[in-house]
Amino acid sequence: MNVRRTAAVLAVTAVLGAAAAPAVADDASPSPSPSVAIPSGLYGDTDPAYDGVWRQSLALTAQDLVGEKPAAQAVDWLVGQQCSDGAFPAYRADTTAQCDAQTQVDTNSTAAAVQALAALGGHDAETVHALRWLKDAQNDDGGWGYTTNGPSDANSTSVVIGALAAVGDDPEEQRSAEGNTPYDALRALAVPCGEEDGGAFAYQPDAKGALTANADATAAAVLGSLGKGFAPGAGESGAAGAAECVDGDDASPADAARGGAAHLTEAMAKDGYLTSVLPGAEDQPDYGNTADAVVALAAAGATGDTAEPLARLKEHGPAWAAGAGPAAYAQLVFAAHATGTDPRDFGGTDLVKALNATGPQPEAAESAAAEETSEEDGSALGITLIVAAFLVAGLGIGIFLSLRGRKRRP
Repeated sequence: MNVRRTAAVLAVTAVLGAAAAPAVADDASPSPSPSVAIPSGLYGDTDPAYDGVWRQSLALTAQDLVGEKPAAQAVDWLVGQQCSDGAFPAYRADTTAQCDAQTQVDTNSTAAAVQALAALGGHDAETVHALRWLKDAQNDDGGWGYTTNGPSDANSTSVVIGALAAVGDDPEEQRSAEGNTPYDALRALAVPCGEEDGGAFAYQPDAKGALTANADATAAAVLGSLGKGFAPGAGESGAAGAAECVDGDDASPADAARGGAAHLTEAMAKDGYLTSVLPGAEDQPDYGNTADAVVALAAAGATGDTAEPLARLKEHGPAWAAGAGPAAYAQLVFAAHATGTDPRDFGGTDLVKALNATGPQPEAAESAAAEETSEEDGSALGITLIVAAFLVAGLGIGIFLSLRGRKRRP
């Protein structure tokens, strides 16, 4: 399961009941082969029921980020998942059937697809349609929940902010019927500076309204507070200055981002990575959340605080991603890009090549492979012709010498 979605999927479990995905640690061993057939255009080889659109969107966004042109069939697969109302489900196997009330669409899949399609370009109709659905799903507090009418959470609100920014819409202008913006919703989920874990973000308030720091939500909310999507570029920081907790009536969204960045820095100070919050896995490194935290710190202008976690990711991230799948490789690509690191040499691993290997090869890679095959075939033919020429020449010389060696009879 992709880290960024963990909190959202856990929260929606109560709604979806037995249909919800079980929570697993990010460094868990690869899932067994799924009982369903994996579509040829989809990245990854695990059951896509709960993350198909999400992992496809991250994979395509990462490929575009590094200059790869995704395979047409991969893009077509993602576009084909959209419902007629503009929303995207996590996955629907039969795209020939119309979506209905039983189709479980969600804000996270929809917003992720918007970010991917906006990055690729040429899909204005699909992105506008999806944005209209997302805007209609905005809650009165200015935020979004995982599902329509669900309570707002930091992760869902942030990924929708990323979708708005991807198409050039100002999140500050996206106001609810009550006049609240997405930034208002995130600010309400920030732990006050004077409290323990001040500056961090909660996923949602608990039943009593208390806010508990959540690293997953904090990494997402830092980007959301900065109006950024999955992949802010190196040097595109939105909050200059040292990471520190700043709140109050005059605090800006950028101030909230700095507070979240300060919390992430402190949380990783001891070990250089974040640890899993899933039951029974508290002591395990959470490389997915660590990658997201690196992106968030870089975007918040705290690049100096990314050195140690980035080193950890270079050492252990590729092995984690090999078991976790395409979305994990995409997260590492985002972390590399945000810090100005070469994703094609990430601790000795070519993340781009590894990501591409999980699904349809990008068009450029296909062309290069075809060209290489053509060159190899041409070289082989050339060698064959040269050998043949030598054989013919040798045969001619042999005949000539043979004729010269004969003595004429008197």
